[in-house]
Amino acid sequence: MSTQSTIEWTECTWNPVSGCTKISPGCANCYAERMAKRLQAMGQYRYRNGFKVTLHPEAIEEPYQWRKPRVVFVNSMSDLFHEDIPAKYIQSIFEVMNNTPRHTYQILTKRSERLAELAPILNWSENIWMGITVENNRYLHRVDHLRQVDAHIRFLSLEPLLGPLDELNLHGINWVIVGGESGPNARPIKEEWILTIKNKCVFSDVPFFFKQWGGFNKKKNGRMLEGRQWDELPDAKDNLVSI
Repeated sequence: MSTQSTIEWTECTWNPVSGCTKISPGCANCYAERMAKRLQAMGQYRYRNGFKVTLHPEAIEEPYQWRKPRVVFVNSMSDLFHEDIPAKYIQSIFEVMNNTPRHTYQILTKRSERLAELAPILNWSENIWMGITVENNRYLHRVDHLRQVDAHIRFLSLEPLLGPLDELNLHGINWVIVGGESGPNARPIKEEWILTIKNKCVFSDVPFFFKQWGGFNKKKNGRMLEGRQWDELPDAKDNLVSI
């Protein structure tokens, strides 16, 4: 089954895989790890292994049951391009997405090298949006890998933003999300980092979505930037739209 999401840029989540391992500083305070351990303690069967990578083949065909169109964040509790997930399993997930064009699927990965490696054997139907996460300048190479992918919509999740991205190149990118870290031990975000990215998006006509300031009290800190909310999204024709 899908789960309604409180993530501002999607509607629901679908997790045919759960669990992950840390590969870069953005993973340090992983919300999915905290949630998985909580669900394990509650006796949830799918989280019996805690945050160890676990395949859930029984969940793969769930989107066929959703009659109304949905915007779906795929694998919010994992990374679809984790090295422990077989390529054939990833292909089976893509097949379901290809066969359900009424839904829009959003995928995020930090494992951009494997994404670029597997992209040629995957069917990138127009309802699949592919994104990568970048948290600081050291990981800007992930954007270059994303540009190699033949996805109709390519997007960046710059969350948690842990430093400036002065060298960010938006060529071939259709959407940018920026957010500060939330939850326990949240690391601070600086307004000048956000504004530099926002200004690049405005200059390049790339939709900009400011998700949150973050901090321990995410709701209190809100998501206003320069006196407004930035809720821009790409549509299927790459036009700038807002919600």
